[in-house]
Amino acid sequence: MITFLSIGCFNVKRQAIVSSLFTCLAFPVLAAPPGELPFGVYDPNGGFTNDTDVQIEHLFLPWEDVFLPSLLDADSYALERGRSVLVTIEPWTWTADERNTPEILIAGIANGTYDINIQAICGVLNDFKSPVTIRWAQEMEDASGQFIWADWDPDIYISAYKRVVSTCREISDKFDYMWSPLGHEGLAEYFPGPDYTDIIGLSVFGLQAWEIDVLGQEQSFRDIFEPRYQRALQFGLPIAVAELGYVGSDSYVARWNNEVRQNLEDFPELQAVIYFNQQEVYPWPETDDLPDWQFPQNSLGTQAASLGR
Repeated sequence: MITFLSIGCFNVKRQAIVSSLFTCLAFPVLAAPPGELPFGVYDPNGGFTNDTDVQIEHLFLPWEDVFLPSLLDADSYALERGRSVLVTIEPWTWTADERNTPEILIAGIANGTYDINIQAICGVLNDFKSPVTIRWAQEMEDASGQFIWADWDPDIYISAYKRVVSTCREISDKFDYMWSPLGHEGLAEYFPGPDYTDIIGLSVFGLQAWEIDVLGQEQSFRDIFEPRYQRALQFGLPIAVAELGYVGSDSYVARWNNEVRQNLEDFPELQAVIYFNQQEVYPWPETDDLPDWQFPQNSLGTQAASLGR
């Protein structure tokens, strides 16, 4: 099973033999939210292809079953648009019924089985002309069961993270590394240290219907981001929002649009926000909902939709 990556107006395609990537026939022309803070996107359907206000191109790839030459297309795409590249490497296959257990993954990293995976990926990334930041095994303090690399014993995770970074550094010294917790309490237990981290990436998602139904009131960007930012300050490193998304009524989305890139002077360490312009692939906690974070589908009209409708 070979995975072709999502790059701009390219779509992910998974099958045994595929002659080439296929391009989307049409896509909306989207604009970044207003503001001066650097803005990035994970944008597999190419909505922000022509937006000159996007400075960061975000890629996701599994470290198993991936067609690595397609990464070079991502570099060309980003370079043409003057964008740096953030690469999130997920230590599994995207074929759900072929994934390892956490125990197999932990053992394989510790005994060097997966060294070849990171060597191959970093070898291709070393050929990039665009600046590259590597983000490995994100949201490691999440206990929801979404990721097979999350909620490990912190010492085991830190050892694995350090091995991945050290293995990649044997290939090249040109990359920056993003350590990327969700931002929950207890994140410090998983911090690998400043020698292995150049920037901290947090996740911030706003789902209006869930907030009203579960929390009793909707949240703003600041409501969610500020406590996570405060927890990350202890490490003395630059901070980014590595994954950002919001879905709700027109007025809810408008408020978030006007918060995420401007009037942020009280967050001096915040360096960038990176939007996840794709539908969620994992059910939202306590629901079966798969929010569509994509612009403009994330704006649901004048009334907030209830969960499940």
